[in-house]
Amino acid sequence: MTDLLLACLHHLAVFTLVAIPAVELALLRGTVDAARVAPLARIDAAYGILAVLILVIGYGRVVHGAKGPDFYLHNPVFWAKLAFFALAGLASAVPTVRLLRWKKAARRDPGFVVAEAPLASTRLWLKVELALFVPIPLLAAAMARGVGLS
Repeated sequence: MTDLLLACLHHLAVFTLVAIPAVELALLRGTVDAARVAPLARIDAAYGILAVLILVIGYGRVVHGAKGPDFYLHNPVFWAKLAFFALAGLASAVPTVRLLRWKKAARRDPGFVVAEAPLASTRLWLKVELALFVPIPLLAAAMARGVGLS
């Protein structure tokens, strides 16, 4: 039952995490003013919390799951999956830093509006982040079927 609970929590957290950059992309359309920056920053903070939660639950799956640590730790597909997760996390740093800067600027100036160039660049980073998530479920499906084990 522990394995099932951990798997369910892991999947729910991952699906929610992947939805966040998509929501951020939608909110970064058009003019992004001071009123829009605050909710974007809150959504982005939820992303960070979920990412940590996924790592904690994932650790629980490795250590306490039905397959055991040997199944994961000796499988290169598992490490590839983790690498894509880490790369997506690194890609998310750029939008996060920008949102924090914009939030600070919006507090100082209620008329703050994000310029088009950093807005377009931030959207691009979010698209890269989303693209980096694509291989993760493919690798997970392969791993679940024993691909990568000697």
